[in-house]
Amino acid sequence: MAKLSPETAKTIWDLQHQLLEIIDMARTLELLLFEAFGETEDTIPFLDELQSIAQQAIDRFFLLSTLQIRVANAQPPIPSDIFEVVDRSIQTTQQKIPALSRSIQEITQEWKLS
Repeated sequence: MAKLSPETAKTIWDLQHQLLEIIDMARTLELLLFEAFGETEDTIPFLDELQSIAQQAIDRFFLLSTLQIRVANAQPPIPSDIFEVVDRSIQTTQQKIPALSRSIQEITQEWKLS
């Protein structure tokens, strides 16, 4: 069985935890917005955006999980292309998380739902 370095494995676990937090925040805000204002012409774009944020976080979470499984199933040494995909996925996720969080904050402020 192949393994990622402890640092890389910890980075992935930390990112997955952050993604779960984003999913929870997006779904919670979606429910708050819907309960407070209903499904109207004004709220629909924001409800859709929150669904999109949650789905993007879910997709990233699954990607990282799938890569962990691929590494675990690989026989040492791990092919370099898998390492490259893991590194790119980590970098992309690290860049995406702040943007997703910011979008949630902006919707929270726009609708005064803190």
